[in-house]
Amino acid sequence: MRQKRQRFRIMAALLIALLAVAGAYGVYTVSTYSSRWFGNTGNTRYQEARSTVIPGDVLDRNGVVLASSDESGKRIYNDDWYVRCAMVHITGDPDRNIPNAVDSFQASYLLGFQTSLRERIGTLLSGDRRRGDNVILTVDAQLQTRIAEAFASGEDTRGRPGAVVVMNYRTGEIITLLSIPNFDPMGDLAEIAQRPNSPFWNRAVRSVQAPGSTFKIITSAAVLQYMPGAANAEFDCTTGATQVDDQIIPDYGNGHHGMVSLADAFRVSCNNAFAQASVRLGSKYLRRTAEDFGFNDNFLFRDLVVENSSFPVDIATNGELAWSGIGQGRLLVTPLHMCMVASAIANEGVMMEPRLLLGVTGPTGIQRQGFTAKEYRTACEPQYAARIESFMKDVVARGTGRSAAVEGLSIAGKTGSAESSINNNKVTHAWFVGYIDEPEYPYAVCVFVENGGTGGAVAAPLAKQIFAWLTEK
Repeated sequence: MRQKRQRFRIMAALLIALLAVAGAYGVYTVSTYSSRWFGNTGNTRYQEARSTVIPGDVLDRNGVVLASSDESGKRIYNDDWYVRCAMVHITGDPDRNIPNAVDSFQASYLLGFQTSLRERIGTLLSGDRRRGDNVILTVDAQLQTRIAEAFASGEDTRGRPGAVVVMNYRTGEIITLLSIPNFDPMGDLAEIAQRPNSPFWNRAVRSVQAPGSTFKIITSAAVLQYMPGAANAEFDCTTGATQVDDQIIPDYGNGHHGMVSLADAFRVSCNNAFAQASVRLGSKYLRRTAEDFGFNDNFLFRDLVVENSSFPVDIATNGELAWSGIGQGRLLVTPLHMCMVASAIANEGVMMEPRLLLGVTGPTGIQRQGFTAKEYRTACEPQYAARIESFMKDVVARGTGRSAAVEGLSIAGKTGSAESSINNNKVTHAWFVGYIDEPEYPYAVCVFVENGGTGGAVAAPLAKQIFAWLTEK
């Protein structure tokens, strides 16, 4: 009997401990990620508040009003058509066609659910309709609009879908989060829904594609960490093609580079070298490094929802491993995540969590919340980040990314030309990721152009314009 009582006590203690852990985790997730749940269409409190509260304003980092409301609570967007279109995937539209845009994701602030009891009583006594808080974002509307116009008018980008992300790699602040095609939230939304290329789809955070040669940043990190003698290793690209099992890995345009070091292979984006390096490494170390950079993680960021990136966990052949090492095969990644990868290299291996919320102020001007930076993970050690940075600077100085160079600035970058298919037709997506290595301008950039062609010819020139705009006085 005594033993049974003891067992019951132990079981009761374990149950209480489990309930305490579950309760603590619940409080943590509600306080940290409640935005995901609050703006859900099934939340009756949210639906009720939309009809009784005048939503607060949404502003950019410079005070530009992106969305406001009239006295009836109807949403009004910026007077400038170009600004409205460029910012729509961030602010949202009246019918909530864009999932997790600010108007819904930050609804707990915009609809006044964070106001104090004292503030609510004051509003009640005044007889005025309750107003929500104003949300200030980290984005720069002027910069995002300029980039959108450049994307729409560029000879190689005009009419093509894509995305551009700009981040502060020290703090994680998102300066630009652009998705193309965009649209006017004050336009005919039923007609817009019928347009090609899914205009409601936010490609910056939801479109997952093969990263192409931009993934060689991660493959290089794996080689430097796990391949003995990597600094002096040479790879054979004398024929321009490497056979791995029954797979032939060619270089783009059937080029060949002779015997190359890792640094040289990175500069010219040699597929042969990175395929061979991946096979030497083995899938265990390549996958481990990819996961260090956030692949296969469940992204639960505070300020925005991002599709998870994936690296295959069941690579069975060296052929598939070789394709993975050059950024092809079953790899999938969003433009925002690739901007985070470049940011980690710039930030000495530390990847910051992307932030979109700069601050929140109440209707009376009281500050509800300020900006906080948060480290997401350590992607690699500083010495490896420094080596890869030297590789990336060489790419821009005299490699495939020369079109991204800006006179007077230290630019690091990597191009990518990812082969894919659309409606069974082979296409090449253009990528460029890079950053400014200047203390005054801690910005990383990712440019992605669907069916655009090569990263060096299409994505890098737009990145060059962005780097120049970021450093304008």
